Amino acid sequence: MQLHLPPSTLKLGPSHWQQYLCAKSDPFSQYAFHAALEHSGSVGEGSGWQPLHLEIKDDDRPIALIPSYVKTHSWGEYVFDFEWANAYQRNGLEYYPKLISAVPFTPCAGPRILLTEDADLAKVLAFLVQQLPYLCAQLKFSGWHWLFAQKPDWQAAQEQLWHQRTGCQYHWYNHDYSHFSDFTARLTSRKRKSINKERRVIAEQGINFTWQQGDDINPTALKGFYACYQSTYLKRRGQGYLTYEFFTELLTKMPEKLLLVTASKDESPLAYALFFVDSETLYGRYWGCLEEVEFLHFETCYYQGIDYCIANGIPHFDAGAQGEHKLARGFVPQLTHSYYYLAHPGFNDAIKNFCAAESQQIDHYMQWAQTALPYKSDEHF
Repeated sequence: MQLHLPPSTLKLGPSHWQQYLCAKSDPFSQYAFHAALEHSGSVGEGSGWQPLHLEIKDDDRPIALIPSYVKTHSWGEYVFDFEWANAYQRNGLEYYPKLISAVPFTPCAGPRILLTEDADLAKVLAFLVQQLPYLCAQLKFSGWHWLFAQKPDWQAAQEQLWHQRTGCQYHWYNHDYSHFSDFTARLTSRKRKSINKERRVIAEQGINFTWQQGDDINPTALKGFYACYQSTYLKRRGQGYLTYEFFTELLTKMPEKLLLVTASKDESPLAYALFFVDSETLYGRYWGCLEEVEFLHFETCYYQGIDYCIANGIPHFDAGAQGEHKLARGFVPQLTHSYYYLAHPGFNDAIKNFCAAESQQIDHYMQWAQTALPYKSDEHF
């Protein structure tokens, strides 16, 4: 077996990348997504995200592709390791660069190790374990991070001696509902009334919503969305990570994966939310508003997404990272798993203890979150 390091998505090309994808691959595994990141300058020089993919071959036969990026900071990952970086610095060690196998700016669990049809994940991981010390030593990486691994890969990952971090997100599930009221009928009376009130407040103000998907997305609406996207980041930390060119290229290269929701009043846009979609999942990703309106965020980002899933028979809604307020709106807590190899052996015990303590906190939180769900006591998930 051999490890190759393609330095660019674009140099691999779509046909080469495609051999690693199955019919159910999510939107963020697609060549078009990673290529748009590079074409648009959202990753690459000056961004702190430099593509350096890992490709594994067996007797020159491709068996695995691991989309990866060299990081010189820890922004845009959504599994926060700033404390680790500070600990390295306090001990006179360099934490950056590090190598992460992740989808930039995308905290969605999914396939991070893309396999050809007959490849064996356990065999790929065993080979990777052998190669990581040499790779990190040669390129001076502090370690390798595998972020937001998909659940089918957890068991194979846990068989390796890597540090494991858990996290919590909130997802909504469609139990063959025909109408939004079928969903709220499963909630306690108090929570059902609260959600209906939030929706009623928006409707009574004359705010309406349009869905545009794929080729139906209006370029003017996309420009409006991007202005809102940037304004959301300006309120918190400055410029958004993604360029306008990134979104326009996605609209050209993978339009069927995009859903744009527009909230309007008197035919004037108030807010936008951009989702990704495939046959199994709706992914809530980006939002922004031109005017602050009570409950508008919940309606645009959550209730409209639930309506869309029900209307289109989509079983699963991943509404994005964080947001404990999602619990009260019927989103169920879900564990996330990420895995780490650290090159410096002196930190292994400290990081092991950190991960164990964090995991215990997450377990306790998950137990509490189950009790905070708004569903009737006889409902089970």
